[in-house]
Amino acid sequence: MNKTYCPSLTEYKRRLSREVKIGDVPVGGLNPIRVQSMTTVDTMDTLGSVEQTLRMVEAGCEYVRITAPSVKEAQNLLEIKKELRKRGCNVPLIADIHFTPNAAELAARIVEKVRVNPGNYADKKKFDVIEYTDASYQAEVERIRERFRPLVQICKQYGTAMRIGTNHGSLSDRILSRYGDTPLGMVESALEFLRLCEEENYYDVVLSMKASNTQVMVQAYRLLVQKLDEEGLQPYPLHLGVTEAGEAEDGRIKSAVGIGTLLEDGLGDTVRVSLTEAPEAEAPVARALIDRYTHRAAEAKPIKELVIGNEQLVSENEAAAATPAAAAPANSSLLITNYSLPIDPFQYHRRSTREVLNLGGQNVPRVMADLSRLPSLEYADLRAVGHLYSAFLDKFQMNDLGADYVYSGQRPIPFMLPNGLKEAVDYTAWLDAGQRPDHFPVLTQTEYATAGPRHPELNFVFQNLASLTPATLAQLREDATAVIILYTDNAHAMPEIRRAFFELLTNGVTNPVVINRQYPALSPEQTQLYAATDVGGLLLDGLGDGVVLSTELLPERSKEEWLTTLDQLNQLSFGILQAARTRMSKTEYISCPSCGRTLFDLQETTAMIRKRTDHLKGVKIGIMGCIVNGPGEMADADYGYVGVGKGKIALYRGQEVIKKSVPEERAVDELIELMREDGRWIEPVLLEEPVAG
Repeated sequence: MNKTYCPSLTEYKRRLSREVKIGDVPVGGLNPIRVQSMTTVDTMDTLGSVEQTLRMVEAGCEYVRITAPSVKEAQNLLEIKKELRKRGCNVPLIADIHFTPNAAELAARIVEKVRVNPGNYADKKKFDVIEYTDASYQAEVERIRERFRPLVQICKQYGTAMRIGTNHGSLSDRILSRYGDTPLGMVESALEFLRLCEEENYYDVVLSMKASNTQVMVQAYRLLVQKLDEEGLQPYPLHLGVTEAGEAEDGRIKSAVGIGTLLEDGLGDTVRVSLTEAPEAEAPVARALIDRYTHRAAEAKPIKELVIGNEQLVSENEAAAATPAAAAPANSSLLITNYSLPIDPFQYHRRSTREVLNLGGQNVPRVMADLSRLPSLEYADLRAVGHLYSAFLDKFQMNDLGADYVYSGQRPIPFMLPNGLKEAVDYTAWLDAGQRPDHFPVLTQTEYATAGPRHPELNFVFQNLASLTPATLAQLREDATAVIILYTDNAHAMPEIRRAFFELLTNGVTNPVVINRQYPALSPEQTQLYAATDVGGLLLDGLGDGVVLSTELLPERSKEEWLTTLDQLNQLSFGILQAARTRMSKTEYISCPSCGRTLFDLQETTAMIRKRTDHLKGVKIGIMGCIVNGPGEMADADYGYVGVGKGKIALYRGQEVIKKSVPEERAVDELIELMREDGRWIEPVLLEEPVAG
């Protein structure tokens, strides 16, 4: 199978998509990547919707989406639009449609774009498994096509754009029965609708492949691009988003892991970050993700290409058949390289590595904390890296966010570390301290290349792409104690580190790798977004056995400030591993962003549920404001809390309704009771010391 899914794996190049006009703000082509979000006010509240839209535009939204769950909301879009235009706001409006073709057909005559979800637009999701023959399957496809055709014709007539937006959680029973719960099913769901659009000569289409599982989301977008090319379909613009990312730090990290990974490879024409917060809080996060690529091509250092397979000279005519005209160079022939990637970009496989102590092999990825800049260290300071010392009990307490390794540089820690925490020190400090068995040396490339004493179990070795010479690769292959700390100073960081992994894979080097990133003084949110992109993008491809976010580029600060910084970086490291689905260390909340369909205050409710349950390691809880975003959208959740009416909540175990109409004031207690019945509930442990009385 062709594994090509982006313009270049080593050079920053944006995929050249077809331009689609959405009002006066076109998307795709050579236009900048656009920012959008969605209102949370009831669509029937005209002035409320208008005021919120104005705030969103002020915050940076270039498109505003409004839900239209029925005909009456679709009709009211006209009133909202009139009032916005009267106030001088010409932002393009997008109607969000799920189950109601008649609402879509009305909205398409009013707004600049409609969004339809193939999984529930004239299709069904009742979690039924249906056996289809090819003939009965095709008959069902034809039925849906005929229900969809009028909308395509109306959009074409009115110059209205359309997003065909597949959601992982709302794939129809028909698609699930044929393709399973897979990225391929998501892509095929959209292509069924897209093929009809092309038959009708309608091309004003944007595509999306959203999921709350970042691995599935990234694989689906990549596969979509590959399938469009394979079928000779137009290179339609891509709308990027992670559904139900959640709130606060976790929501931002998860969004960056998914969206940032695709942006790194030049994919994406418009971005919506889905946070369980006010919509005006979403636009700045999307903008921060996008702005990182404004000057990327100019700032990046060249990365040597990975050339495996055959090179062939093809004529310009042959190349043009597979390349948008604007992207084809003017020369008479092109050199095309057939890449054979050492990874599968459409399916998760963790890189196979030898086990070195507790790194690599079947171990979860490890977190290393960089304490080397701390002026001094006491027991209590280890709280910053998740190890809580109780003076009252004179012992450390276990914590799910406790770092596995600390790097102390030139200053070995002067006291015994808690059980489970290991120390890495500079090679010279390891030699000076008597080559202690409980210290693991960190060697530079020069130190590693030179013969000298080594730890019998584990030696960390700094490497980058340039240092992975044939001699180094041969040395690593034979060294059962070496763990690579892989770093880069290239602005195009994630692709260069990925390229280094490809070098290891193609040369049969199976040493574990700790991914090392470091950033200068940035805002905490920028650091979150950049690190989540750089590290998360590698983890999604199964690359990486650990992470260290080091501090060498940060300016000096007081000890208290260092401890705050270390706490943030430690939590960020664990957050990235969780968002990439490679190490679950805390409760995961799959909570939808509010919209006009929401039946309770999502932010308040999510905070309340989090307060009661955030000690449950690895449990996934879906918090959905309405039944549209209900059982389907929280496909990955263990438990679900879904609004079904004013003050009424349905509780789910997986995708099965357990309690249908629980009063809101009792719903969290009932949710906990359900977990208790399943043996998943653990009473929270107080980690603070008792106060002497």
